[in-house]
Order: sequence, then structure tokens, then C-alpha cells
Amino acid sequence: MIMANTKLARNLVKSLRERRGWSQAELARQAGISRAAVSAIEMNRLVPSVAAGLALAQVFGCSVEAIFQLPGADPTEAQWAWPPTQVPCRYWQARVRSRTLCFPAEVTTTGVGVHDGVFRGNNFLPSGDADPETTLVIASCDPAVGLLASAYAHASGFRMLTLQRSSRQALLLLGEGLVHAAGIHYATANEPSDNGRAVRDTLGPGYRLLRVARWQEGLSLAPASLVATVGAALRARLRWVGREPGSAARACLDELRPNRPPPRRLARDHRGVAEAVRCGWADVGVCHRLAAEEAGLRFFDVRDEHFDLCYPASSAGDPRLAALVRVVRSASYRRLLGEIPGYATGQTGEVQDAG
Repeated sequence: MIMANTKLARNLVKSLRERRGWSQAELARQAGISRAAVSAIEMNRLVPSVAAGLALAQVFGCSVEAIFQLPGADPTEAQWAWPPTQVPCRYWQARVRSRTLCFPAEVTTTGVGVHDGVFRGNNFLPSGDADPETTLVIASCDPAVGLLASAYAHASGFRMLTLQRSSRQALLLLGEGLVHAAGIHYATANEPSDNGRAVRDTLGPGYRLLRVARWQEGLSLAPASLVATVGAALRARLRWVGREPGSAARACLDELRPNRPPPRRLARDHRGVAEAVRCGWADVGVCHRLAAEEAGLRFFDVRDEHFDLCYPASSAGDPRLAALVRVVRSASYRRLLGEIPGYATGQTGEVQDAG
């Protein structure tokens, strides 16, 4: 390792580590370097040696250049929001906070989306005509976000990219300036200010919350299950499927099962939980009512949650975000959303400071 006199312009070590749920000690073990070195690299106090950089790239499954960037790079050039897991790969482009970012294409709630290009041979090769300046990127676990994307495109003429992420993951991406808005649903009837609290604790001041809906979260069980109540499910010897730490669904599960070890089986989103139960890989899990009903499962309501989209107050004048607020407030979107199982739209469209 060598100390740096000039900081790196770009360093994704911390964000890549957190997205995998690793501690600094775990990353250090896998990369064969010290935990102190990991901490110093993340804080841009240390430039890694060639060997350390290659080791980190191998652990994360990407190139060194995708993790680190030296000062002097052209900020107008496209850059990865996060490294792709394989090359060649399809990508999307969007302009976020004065940067043109490339997002490795992934399956969304609407299936396989049209890509903007292909990354091959260390080159971005455009293959579409989408404009990064008219693309809005949202990270959210809302099962009905496809409805919002469709209404948004129809009403505004802008495009919405929807990335399936938990509340915690979405806030981290927003804090890194990699998305325009993050969907969160920590707040409940008993703790109505928990969305704002999560934003302040994770990102600090300067953010707003756009209320999308109040929705139902609860237990999903197979139709043939003999369990008749939430209490019976908690007492029975069942195979649980959970979500990763930091997700709102995990918080709900931990509240239901305090002082118990977390489930060994984890799903990446609400539909993943429902699919695990539907296929018999698990007996029960916490998910959104819509995901359970789509999978033909029984659903026991546990709590109502407030689902908000968080965005920087400084970006409120961005035409794409202004259009998002208009669409969420529109009578047509509120009517359609209210007709979906598990959603209530009495406060839909309200905006407040996160505090």
C-alpha cells in the first residue's frame, strides 16, 4: 500500500461492500488485506497498491477501473453507476446530478426493458435513441412501480427506469447520487415518522418525501397451509423466508420474531418472498399483499405502512422530478393504484420535508 498525496476522483469500495452486506473485516478477509487498509481506502486516505486493487476487483467481480478513477477524468463522459457483473453487457443511460451514468441492464417489474447500448471491448456502444436528460431513475421495492412508470411515460414524455431495491439499498443509492429518488416504507400507523427518521439517519437533512400510498404488509402462506392466524404461524415450526438486513420487510419480520435467529433463506424483493412460498422452498414469509395475491397465496395482514419516494430538495426543480410529483398527484394514477390489492391512496401526492 502507498499513501496518496492526491485523492482518487472516484472510489466505489464502500458502496460495493455495503450492497453486498459485508463488514470491512469480511471484505478484508476475502481480499487478503487488513481491515485498517479497507477503512483507509474507503475514506480516500489511501491509494491501494496494484496487488490490492486487483484483489478488490476480483472480490467484487469487476475491473479495477470500474472501482477507482484518477483525478482529471472528463466528468461529461459516461461512467458506470456500479460495475457490471459480466462483459459484454447491456446498459441504460441517465443524467443524475450532472453526471451521465450507465446502469447495467437488469430485469424490472415490467420484464426485460429496451437497452440503450452494449458495453463490449471496454467501449460503450449505443444502440438506442433514449436521452439521458429525459430519463428518471427510481430505486424501489414497490410491486406496482410498473404502473407508475407507465403513467409517467404517458403523461410526461419522460422515461422512468425502475430498479428493484430494498428501502435501505435505495437510500444508499440516493445518497451516492446514483438515482433520482428512493422508495422507502419504514413508517407505520404506530410510528408515522419513521420514513423521515430513516432519511435523516442515513442521508442527513435536505430531502423531501412524496407519499405514494399506504400499503399492507403481512404473512404469505401456501393455500394448503393449516395455519389460521399470525399467532399460529409464529408458534408453528415453519420454514421462513426473509429479506436482507436493512429492508423494511426484515424490520417487520424481526418485530414479529424478536430474539430469534434470522431465516436462512433470503429473497431479494416482495415477489421473491412470495415465489419462495409458492414453489415450496419456504412455508411463510413477510411481503406485500399484492405479491402474495399475484402468487395465489393466503395473506394475513400484519401492519399498514406508508410508502414514500424520497428525493433531494435541491432537485425539486428538475423537470423529471416535477413531472413525477404531478403524475403521483393525478386523479387517473390515484384511481388505478387504489384499485390494486393492498394499496390505499388517501394521502397520495402529499409532499413533506424529511426533517
